[in-house]
Amino acid sequence: MLNPTINIVVLNYNTRNLLEQCLPVVIRNSDYPGATITVVDNASTDDSAAWMKATYPEIRFIQLAENTGYAGGYNAALAQCTEDYFVLLNSDAEPDEQWLSPLLELVAQHPDLGAAQPHLIDYYQRNKFEYAGAAGGFIDKFGYPFCRGRIFGNVEINHGQYNNPLPIFWASGAAMFIKREAWERASGLDLAFFAHMEEIDLCWRLQLMGYSIWSCPSSRVFHIGGATLSNQSPRKTFLNFRNNLLMLHKNLHPNERSRRIFARKLFDGLAGVFFLFQGKWNHIPQIVKAHREFDRIKSQFPSTANAKPLAELPGTLNHSIVLGYFTRGKKTWNRWGI
Repeated sequence: MLNPTINIVVLNYNTRNLLEQCLPVVIRNSDYPGATITVVDNASTDDSAAWMKATYPEIRFIQLAENTGYAGGYNAALAQCTEDYFVLLNSDAEPDEQWLSPLLELVAQHPDLGAAQPHLIDYYQRNKFEYAGAAGGFIDKFGYPFCRGRIFGNVEINHGQYNNPLPIFWASGAAMFIKREAWERASGLDLAFFAHMEEIDLCWRLQLMGYSIWSCPSSRVFHIGGATLSNQSPRKTFLNFRNNLLMLHKNLHPNERSRRIFARKLFDGLAGVFFLFQGKWNHIPQIVKAHREFDRIKSQFPSTANAKPLAELPGTLNHSIVLGYFTRGKKTWNRWGI
């Protein structure tokens, strides 16, 4: 594509402090022909909106009337954007210099690319990958997401061991590059998810539509992580467990769906025992609540068209990441031989 246009879209909800910290770097390092920056305020209750208008009147600003979560906020905002490509960028993320060129070069090399992810690097420890996406997202046979460079809580040091671009299963919503055409064909993110797992669901649907998802190592984004909803939050536990089941229900091939979801619920029960031993009592009811909510709403979500057996898609592991991690000590991506 000659002279492509790209819109870096930053979604904000009550994070003025992060905008003050990170937005200047986004502006400085996104000085690229055809690049635009848009800040979207998801009905913040702090003074983010007033601060943005006063401090950066030259930056396009979209103020939403209602907080409909990560999914709803981006869907509403991107419906107003017409660039060839979008980057969904968290408000707690700072891109490295020259981060856009590698993404555009990668999509030029792979015309079927629907979405891609820069390497996500820890904001405070810049020799280390960051939890939310590391070097690209994968998924195991029971729907557990993990990353090249991060499995569960084990986040690897970046020695350059994952510097080859490759197809992945999902790109992190902390910094997701996506074709507008692909976004529109997929109708964006699923509003039912509100937040968490929605980018994995989107990438799964994109693959079933014939698009590929890629990791782009030569583009880097430094991510603080956990700034909008802490990993310690019971609300996050509810969303993760419910949304994971919903994603499996929507996208698994009918021949796999029932047994995989049954197995996943058993694993969720084990997760409850794990929370018990960690003393996180308030997370256990959230798993029960998530299962009940999933059972209540699942009939509202028909199967995604053209569903395939999970093992046929790139970025999948036809084993249990849980059993391998906790019983065999396989805590790094390269031990799995993917």
